Amino acid sequence: MPGLEELWDKARSLMPGGVNSSIRALYAPRPLIAARGRGAYLETVDGERLLDMIMGYGPLILGHAHPRIVEAVRRQAGEGTLYGATTPGEIELAERVLRHVYPGGMIRLVNSGTEATMTAVRLARAYTGRELVVKFAGGYHGANDSLLVSAGSAAGELGVPMSPGVPECLARRVLVAEFNSFEQVEEAFRRHGDDIAAVIVEPVMANSGVIPPKPGFLEHLRRLTREAGSLLIFDEVVTGFRLGLEGARGYYNVEPDLVTLGKIIGGGLPVGAVAGRRSIMEHLTPEGRVFNAGTFNGNPLTVAAGLAAVGVLEEEGLGKASRVMGEIAEALGDALEDLGLPYTVNRVESMATLFFTSGPVENATQAGRADKRLYRMWHAEMRKRGVLVAPSQLEAMFTSLAHGDEEARLFSEAAYEALKTVKKA
Repeated sequence: MPGLEELWDKARSLMPGGVNSSIRALYAPRPLIAARGRGAYLETVDGERLLDMIMGYGPLILGHAHPRIVEAVRRQAGEGTLYGATTPGEIELAERVLRHVYPGGMIRLVNSGTEATMTAVRLARAYTGRELVVKFAGGYHGANDSLLVSAGSAAGELGVPMSPGVPECLARRVLVAEFNSFEQVEEAFRRHGDDIAAVIVEPVMANSGVIPPKPGFLEHLRRLTREAGSLLIFDEVVTGFRLGLEGARGYYNVEPDLVTLGKIIGGGLPVGAVAGRRSIMEHLTPEGRVFNAGTFNGNPLTVAAGLAAVGVLEEEGLGKASRVMGEIAEALGDALEDLGLPYTVNRVESMATLFFTSGPVENATQAGRADKRLYRMWHAEMRKRGVLVAPSQLEAMFTSLAHGDEEARLFSEAAYEALKTVKKA
């Protein structure tokens, strides 16, 4: 196999920035090209063995190359990889996911989290006959034009495109409020309530770093949407199954109208899903008129991996991943206190973020004040010590069922030494 530099030069000549997803260009102190993953570890083409705290940005809750998933995919590949027809497996996966996430509801499997949120918003607009959608600053709901918008922190501010190529007319159909601001959401509904089709929210924000909801915030969204005749959409593309098999619905005891899910229900293979109230989901084609279709919807390889993953989670639970992340977060807190560093650690179950800022981080504005230079330094120092954390400050760390006491110890020792280096900066 060619060496790292040769591969990286070739990648940059073929793909913009040398990558197919922008964040991959940020790895430091040198590019990262993966060769294989095993359990809690990732191996690179130039021989690094790294404790993986990214886990595919969340979906690899069983770890890399779990034998049950590997065997399920191998077995299905021998029977065919694509049929363009419904299979018994996708019916079973639909039943088992719904049993946990939305009992009594219906589900539509799609190909990605982006497709899931796009479909959910389209469905909400059609169901309510309204056009406006409320999202939260810093919330990421995929790279579809309707949701790739943000704005300042003013209540109910109309969205502005986050990327060239997103039409302003679409962005202006989105209202942006600050996460955890009861007042801003109330103001958005006071000004625009009759035109709001839905509120879409990550129940635990994970794309501005991990930010949990304040007590009562999700209940507040539920009350406002019900009173206005709007829908509440929980975007659990990241948090799905990490808060428990019932997701945020069970964890926070708040019932959304629709839930979007991602790769975690496919064992890490490409998949998305929309689940929700039967009376809403029946508006999707072919029963209704809201269009959704895809050749790879319910792909048999993904379904096989998903059934294997759900089976393991049903048998083993999520306690181990959460326990290990709890140990890691505690060790980070102890190191920060010992070194006298005024940084903040947010953690919910098996997800956590170290913010290089003092004081609480309860929304994207506060997360945005974190020192990205110091985080980048910490990321590079952690990698030198054999631990891979996300290269962006506004991302999460994840543990899996493959992480145990040894991984918690390795992380804690590396973090303390890396933070000592950061302190000198």
